[in-house]
Amino acid sequence: MQSRVEKQNQPLGGVKCVVNSCEFYGNGDHCMASAIEVQPRNAQDTQETDCATFKPKH
Repeated sequence: MQSRVEKQNQPLGGVKCVVNSCEFYGNGDHCMASAIEVQPRNAQDTQETDCATFKPKH
């Protein structure tokens, strides 16, 4: 999904992100990605989940 996600000028509503090392991080803990993908399928709890949209800042 990362290759299809673009950085927007407006935050993705309802999504809080505190990962300031991500390319899509916006000041105030906002996600500036056009979409997010959380994986994996069939996760049983939050510790098994992962934001597949994460892209390290350069």
